[in-house]
Amino acid sequence: MILATVRMTLPLQRLGQISKTLKSMATETGIQAGCLSSRLYHDENEEAVFMFEQVWRNQDYLDLYLRSEHYRRMLLIMEMAGEPPEIKFHTISEAAGIEVIEKARGCKRNGDV
Repeated sequence: MILATVRMTLPLQRLGQISKTLKSMATETGIQAGCLSSRLYHDENEEAVFMFEQVWRNQDYLDLYLRSEHYRRMLLIMEMAGEPPEIKFHTISEAAGIEVIEKARGCKRNGDV
């Protein structure tokens, strides 16, 4: 899996229009082949800061998306950002859940955490 994130500060004068576009893009991306999830986060402490997060099944699906017309829209939005966006791609080889906490704390699955 690949976690792709873009954190950006948007211009206040275009905040409403751009955030509406990003919300639409998050929904559209979520139904793309190979996309496991797509979310848009807004920083409550910083009005103009947004983070777009996606999880992709593998590199091939991500590459297909990065070459798409849909992603070209994201590039245009990033160009409008008030400062250079923070772009990160994390390759995830393994994912775990509560069992990690249970193991570390020596607990069983009966809810004793």
